[in-house]
Amino acid sequence: MNGGHCRVSGARSPVLAFCSLQKMCSWVLSCCLALQHLVVQASLLCIFHLLLLPTLPEEPPHSQATSELLARSLFACGISTVLQTTLGSRLPLVHIPSFEYLVPAMVLSSHLSLGASIDRNGTAVASACRAPHCTVAGSWAAPLQEVSGAVLVSGLVQLVLGVSGVCGWAAQHCGPMVLAPSLSIIGLSAYKEAAFFCSTNWVVALLLMLLTVTFSQHLGSCRLPFCAWPQAWRGSMEPSVPTLRTFSVLLPFAGVCILCAILSHLHIPWESLDLAMAQLSWANTTFHVPWVRIPYAGEWGWPLLTPRALAVGIAMAMGCSMNSVGCYVLCGRLLRAPQLSPDACNRGLCTEGLGSLLAGLLGAPGGTATSIANTCAAGLTQTGSRLSVQVSALVCVILGMSPRLVGLLTHIPLAVHGGILCITYAVAVGTGISYFQYADIDSGRNIFIVGFAMFMALLVPRWFGMALAHLATGWVPLDLFLLSLLMAPVVLTGSLSFLLENTVSGTLEERGLLFELGPWRTGVGDHHAHGERGKANQAYGLPPGLSRLLPSSCKAFPCCFLCPRSEEEEEKEDKEEGGHATEEGATDPQEETQLLPKPGSGEPQPSRRTSETVMAAWTQWPDSAECRYLMVDQRCAPKAACEPLCS
Repeated sequence: MNGGHCRVSGARSPVLAFCSLQKMCSWVLSCCLALQHLVVQASLLCIFHLLLLPTLPEEPPHSQATSELLARSLFACGISTVLQTTLGSRLPLVHIPSFEYLVPAMVLSSHLSLGASIDRNGTAVASACRAPHCTVAGSWAAPLQEVSGAVLVSGLVQLVLGVSGVCGWAAQHCGPMVLAPSLSIIGLSAYKEAAFFCSTNWVVALLLMLLTVTFSQHLGSCRLPFCAWPQAWRGSMEPSVPTLRTFSVLLPFAGVCILCAILSHLHIPWESLDLAMAQLSWANTTFHVPWVRIPYAGEWGWPLLTPRALAVGIAMAMGCSMNSVGCYVLCGRLLRAPQLSPDACNRGLCTEGLGSLLAGLLGAPGGTATSIANTCAAGLTQTGSRLSVQVSALVCVILGMSPRLVGLLTHIPLAVHGGILCITYAVAVGTGISYFQYADIDSGRNIFIVGFAMFMALLVPRWFGMALAHLATGWVPLDLFLLSLLMAPVVLTGSLSFLLENTVSGTLEERGLLFELGPWRTGVGDHHAHGERGKANQAYGLPPGLSRLLPSSCKAFPCCFLCPRSEEEEEKEDKEEGGHATEEGATDPQEETQLLPKPGSGEPQPSRRTSETVMAAWTQWPDSAECRYLMVDQRCAPKAACEPLCS
């Protein structure tokens, strides 16, 4: 995440207009924002089940079972979101079953639909749910339990990745040339699903997008004088807020849904469903489900841990971990938060693993991962309230215990789902593109890395999607593992860009890492580093009551990767890094940073001028000096670089 937050030393970082991470919003405003998060979360949850359930063998589950599956997923997502905002990364992130769970689950279910009751490894597969009062019965019950087993495995793997500190280490080695293509592909990877759902009625989808764009962009600065919110933390009235921008997702969603309901009540045909869409649509069925049913583990049978489930579960964990790291960076950038610390990243991944464990035990077909759509919606509306996300999570837990209420989500028009995908994932694409400003995009090295990683991420899934039989290693679990990875665009983009960025030689300026020189040095940059560290601790630190109990237990493995370091440890590390840099000599901005041996071509490397951003972080020499600017490590800048600023 080195490319996540580029700031000029001494500059004041922008903050949200009225609702930041640290600021307590009023309960009225928080409930409205929680409803907006719930709308986006419910839409993505329905999309996941609409695309996954038809791939199960034989016929898809009936409406009562579908409603209870939605309720269980919503229950697990609510608990996981509470853990994320309380003990995890502390960012205002919402959890859903993401597309990184959908692709491996569809690969597994598609394979199971072609197999018999006994797989090629000789593992017996049950044919029905044996639990009492089980509403999930039929030939697709065992495959659903096997998918839940893969979700359970993914949760365990995510816990291992978080506790071992791998996630935080990888995040610290992701520069702009890794984040830019990865975030862009995360947004572009949903274009097929968006077009698929929008095709039911393009007029409805375009109306939703038009209203959202108008409210958030054209009328974003409009303030309604009658919308003044009381501040819960001061007891005073807050000035009027940009209501149309703040609720630029909720208001269009409500308006379009009301319009569709009126058209349906008047028996005016407005939704065109072909055969494929008719199999997905579940809103026109009448069913009876209980008002209250508290989910518990094993109610629908225990997850099946077959070799296929183990292989697919590992692939799920790898894809979701990459998606989550990207979402952490995306949320921090959209909300102008400080740079995410490794321990906060590790804790966030652990909470997702716990949520996936719970979802697998409850029999849900998808785990819990950070919602890109909700993060982009928060950036679009400029609302970064942790309290509103926690309220939304509590509502999810309550709705998860009422399948009848969750069944109302199935009446959301399919075109509305497509419109929400188009609006939210477009923000992820734009945010990824914005990271190119920190790197030298004119460099041939960077052009190749970005183009190759993004092109292969779109090509390879298309190739295997058209002909799955081309991959056959002779062992089914390995086939499913490779297919699950190769059909996930975020895995391909993240792996290729990370590998090329950290192996192909290039200057710091080419890679977009020059601005990181300041906080790594000692001396002049100490004050700036302490200020950034204080902001990061305030944003990502654990609750005060819990942090007092942790210091004695965070010294030993594996808790050392999950707990924030003390100020003494951070100062000691800063001094050690500063002394190491002084002994070896600081790297000149124009020098190459070689991770591989330099090719012996003897071709001279073009010299590059130091960027204005880095020069702004230098301090001034006395007026009598030849050059009036000094780098933060007390070395005089090269004369060629500071010549325009010399007296």
